[in-house]
Amino acid sequence: MNYKSLNYKSLIYDVPDFPIKGVLFRDVSPLLQNAEAFCAVAEDFAKKIELNNVDIFVGIESRGFIFAAQMAAKFNKGFVPLRKAGKLPPPVIQKSYKLEYGEATLELAPASKAARVVICDDVLATGGTLVASIELCQKAGYHVEDILVLINLTFLNAMKFKNLPVKSLIQY
Repeated sequence: MNYKSLNYKSLIYDVPDFPIKGVLFRDVSPLLQNAEAFCAVAEDFAKKIELNNVDIFVGIESRGFIFAAQMAAKFNKGFVPLRKAGKLPPPVIQKSYKLEYGEATLELAPASKAARVVICDDVLATGGTLVASIELCQKAGYHVEDILVLINLTFLNAMKFKNLPVKSLIQY
């Protein structure tokens, strides 16, 4: 398929004052509902990483699950969910962190064997969730090879991974 004519931003809806007043939520649901765009995301993500260096895609709850599972299935890799506290059976490793509008805790099961992972999420805002995810994956015994986010809100962060900008398909 030729995906070059797709405009991802046209499929992202802005929802003001959600989840709290003053936050502009970027809703990716319309993009996910568009089969051509959803397929294109996986292809475009794959162009940004070295698939031979990936064993597992880690998805951050909840919309990161969508992209990580899609990549894992499409490219014959494993999938690991990185969950909110209380959603995984023990044993788990936890990491608490600050959000732009609160606090949260993530959990991950310890790695059963060393593996190279790519962390996937939908939106990178201030970076708290992503930094916690990287630290949690490393603590669990994974080697973080790369990071993929659909949307990078660059006006809220200057986050880098391995001294390079975080890999994203859409920037605001």
